[in-house]
Amino acid sequence: MFNFSFKHKDDEFFDLFIESAKFFHAGALKLHTVVSDYSQAEKLMKDIIEIEHKADDINEKIIDKLNQTFITPIDREDIYALANKLDDGVDFLQGTVQRIVLYKTGDSREGTIELAKLLIRSTEELLKALELLKDIKKNQHAILDCTRNIENIESEGDRIYRKEVAHLFESTLNPIEVIKWKEVLEFLEDTLDRCEDTADLLRGVVMKYA
Repeated sequence: MFNFSFKHKDDEFFDLFIESAKFFHAGALKLHTVVSDYSQAEKLMKDIIEIEHKADDINEKIIDKLNQTFITPIDREDIYALANKLDDGVDFLQGTVQRIVLYKTGDSREGTIELAKLLIRSTEELLKALELLKDIKKNQHAILDCTRNIENIESEGDRIYRKEVAHLFESTLNPIEVIKWKEVLEFLEDTLDRCEDTADLLRGVVMKYA
């Protein structure tokens, strides 16, 4: 039996989004350290697994709260989608590092480091946008600026990904190394895509409520 809350504005959803985005950003920072210094990979893998577990806990809190709240500050489907996209981002980030460790890739390729830097920037913009979400009307332009920045970062990521994959096929003779690095690059690019997906959702929320 659910204990429904009838508060018209429930800021806890926004606080949980911010907490989730902070875990995403913390994971991006650790990922950058891994690709910059392979000797740290196994140690930081444990930290990233812990971050992923905490992000999962936040996602569960959001879903549980959604089931217990009668009136939500934004549409229920938007809350559900935002929570899951943020959680997906951390999952893909963890998957990237897992492959670096599992495949024993060694020192990273230049494009991998560039993509990791973009992910830091993108998660920073995502966190900024979510911190502004409590007052959509007041902050609509600033939120949309963040979503545009994320879109631009993702486009830059697509360009770097394509360039790095092309260089990989041109310069790497060992097919096993090609397979390893192509999969790592794909996961990194997919992680950036989750940022853009979340930005698209935020843009839609602003259009509804601003």
